[in-house]
Amino acid sequence: MMLFVAICTDKPGLLQTRLDNRPAHLAFIEAHRAMFKVAGPFLGADDKPNGSLLILDCASEADARALLAKDPYAKAGLFASVELKPWRQAVGQPIA
Repeated sequence: MMLFVAICTDKPGLLQTRLDNRPAHLAFIEAHRAMFKVAGPFLGADDKPNGSLLILDCASEADARALLAKDPYAKAGLFASVELKPWRQAVGQPIA
């Protein structure tokens, strides 16, 4: 398994889309808990969510992309962009 960081940026003006899909998004993360090591929203100056940071534990980049594509946020068209990068933890409490 390998860690990947996903930096997801919301499309402008879709806060309601995020809020409407949040319960399904959280249920999706819980159903795939072993693969989601860290998940949480980025916050704008107004303290409202405008993107997501996810740290995934997947066998490959293709598996990580496939998992992200099934996320209810992605299915709802919330994200303007998703940047996925392999990552290795160097400091802090182990997350993998």
